[in-house]
Amino acid sequence: LQCRIKCLPQHLLSSSSKASNLAKPVVAVTTGETLSIDCNLGTVTNSYARWYKQIPGGVPQFVLSYHHSASSPTYGTGFSSPKFTSTHQSTTDYRLTIKNIEEGDSAVYYCNTWDTSVKEYVSQ
Repeated sequence: LQCRIKCLPQHLLSSSSKASNLAKPVVAVTTGETLSIDCNLGTVTNSYARWYKQIPGGVPQFVLSYHHSASSPTYGTGFSSPKFTSTHQSTTDYRLTIKNIEEGDSAVYYCNTWDTSVKEYVSQ
């Protein structure tokens, strides 16, 4: 999953600009708002959902990982609750929520997982 958010001051957003100038998966969010991004892990049902933030030209930053059986996420350096949080709707459906959006949150957000059913490892 990939979701790109662009944070804009309220005066730059009009209903027409939201609809016509921004194609999915770009999401325009007004500063101060809350944004939720959904992720489906497909056939992987017993693994962590991991979320990353990538600013254009930069390397991906680990935001958090969350398992449906956990009481709370594990956070990467510089990321914490309550601004970033994660929930699940099922063993495969996860949601990242970013509260009080600010310009520094403009980035591409990714989720991924690891299929823990893989039992064969290759060393080089």
